[in-house]
Amino acid sequence: MAGPTTAERGARQQEPSGPPPARRLRPPSVRTIIILGLALVLLGAGGGWLLYGSQWLRVERVTVSGTRVLTPEQVREAADVPVGAPLVSVDTEGIEDRLREKLPRIDSVDVVRSWPHGIGLKVVERTPVLLLENPGDRGGFLEVDDEGVRFATVSRATKGVPLLKLTLSRSGSAGASLRRFGEERLVREAVRVAGVLPDRVARDTRTLKVRSYDAISLELSGGRTVSWGSAEKGAAKARTLAALMKAAPGARHFDVSVPTAPASSGS
Repeated sequence: MAGPTTAERGARQQEPSGPPPARRLRPPSVRTIIILGLALVLLGAGGGWLLYGSQWLRVERVTVSGTRVLTPEQVREAADVPVGAPLVSVDTEGIEDRLREKLPRIDSVDVVRSWPHGIGLKVVERTPVLLLENPGDRGGFLEVDDEGVRFATVSRATKGVPLLKLTLSRSGSAGASLRRFGEERLVREAVRVAGVLPDRVARDTRTLKVRSYDAISLELSGGRTVSWGSAEKGAAKARTLAALMKAAPGARHFDVSVPTAPASSGS
């Protein structure tokens, strides 16, 4: 077979052996840079005017959700949202602070912007687990939530919420308990007990009495009573009480202060 001719060998030697050289990018001209800069300035100014200066993105309505005892009108009044202000400038954290300060019944609130014209107030109210008689001339009852916070005064007892009675002596062992733990701590211990009661027992509980840290008792409907002891081992005591009431439905008194050795009596 004949080899490549002299012309073919020369042509191959002249062919480039690697990739073609990269094309050099030309820097943008001064005119192009100026035009781009002006465009960015105009866009920024237009965006700022749209958010702050125009009438298109301003607060026109305030919606409220999640209320149970409070009314939407009460929440809107306490929130004091600046209707007519640019939506972007509304201080949502300030609104949340005002609501919690003016309406202690509110446990948490989420303030959200609803573009293009709204502010939404999503409220979670505190739920009472106990009632305290309101001292002084005002009367009524103080509602206490599951954190021991006394958050509202009501003229009539809230239906289905037990009354907390603090029968705290300042002498003897009860007095020592009061001095050691303080009234607020004993209220929180009562709240712990209320929080673990079986549903059936909770519905039947009329009064929860606290004489000392380890002397808490319940008064149920029909004149029945429960000796609970301290708030410790609450879940075990709740299970024991449910089983004891099922085993002795006619009993008048139940003692679960020592859950491993419960007792019932009366008929």
